[in-house]
Amino acid sequence: MINEEQIDGILKRLAELEAMMAAGGSSEDFVRLSKDYAELSPVAKTAQAVRDLRSEIADLGGMVADPDSDAEMQELAIEEMAEARERLPALEAELQFAMLPRDAADTKNAILEVRAGTGGDEAALFAADLLRMYQRYAEISGWKFELMDVSASDLGGIRDAVASITGRGVFAKLKYESGVHRVQRVPETESQGRIHTSAATVAVLPEAEEVDIEIDPSDLRIDTYRAQGAGGQHVNKTDSAIRITHLPTGVVVTQQDNKSQHKNRAKAMKVLRARLYDAERQKIDGERASARKEQVGSGDRSERIRTYNFPQGRVTDHRINLTMYKLDKMMSGEAVDEVVDALIADHQASLLADLEDHG
Repeated sequence: MINEEQIDGILKRLAELEAMMAAGGSSEDFVRLSKDYAELSPVAKTAQAVRDLRSEIADLGGMVADPDSDAEMQELAIEEMAEARERLPALEAELQFAMLPRDAADTKNAILEVRAGTGGDEAALFAADLLRMYQRYAEISGWKFELMDVSASDLGGIRDAVASITGRGVFAKLKYESGVHRVQRVPETESQGRIHTSAATVAVLPEAEEVDIEIDPSDLRIDTYRAQGAGGQHVNKTDSAIRITHLPTGVVVTQQDNKSQHKNRAKAMKVLRARLYDAERQKIDGERASARKEQVGSGDRSERIRTYNFPQGRVTDHRINLTMYKLDKMMSGEAVDEVVDALIADHQASLLADLEDHG
């Protein structure tokens, strides 16, 4: 239950932000304050609505209890009070959800990395299927999908690929996709019709701005080399491929998709920033979660999160025991939202339970 003190805190904070914005200051401060104000405004509006409705119930209760009240007025007050009491729980629940801790990275774009895992050629083919699934999901969601780097395998699969996905609320939705995706199906190369199990790993990183993570140029070793295509043939005759090594962490990023060294370098820096920012987030999340169960979407890369069973047309998300017989729609990107929405709902429920435990 949200108490009056918490509502006071929300409304007081909104008034403080209004006063600070009116006082002026640097443009950076104004942008930061405006963002905070925009995020808090709907919460404050709901908090005020809860307060008003509670006040209305109390006033009507006073009227009902007043022996001097007109009988007709009392009857009307009883009706209105019953109606107001009916509306209050939904409004309080809405405020509780609005007050849940927000992931600061939810509004960011994402860097998607898909890698073939155990299973040889079949794993590489499945990795290519997953990449297509995310590309279609991005198109359905109205996001921009840009393939930044891809290492193809011989049979039309991929060993690994990196893509940039930009749009509204990209990371908030896709962050739950990080982990090991397992496939069970009969490979095209299998003559005996036996079902094989293979896997691919997905990592979704929030795209970091330069202000999110500071990189000291002296911490970088940048190598250039000649880009290689599938099968080893030269893509071009110049040393346009880039390999950036972040010396303090040992993180290595390669980029060779473009014929321009300058563009490859910019893309490699984008991926490096995302990986370093993600590592920092994982560290903070790990510290926060060490005393309690890890939340869904914590981004544990080694966790087996989902199984795609082709003979049964079944998709199972192991984190929330969700099973859907919509494999075709999943692979075409149409049913991804159903799984993602269920994961978000589960995550919110655990945050709510956490809030009540500590409340």
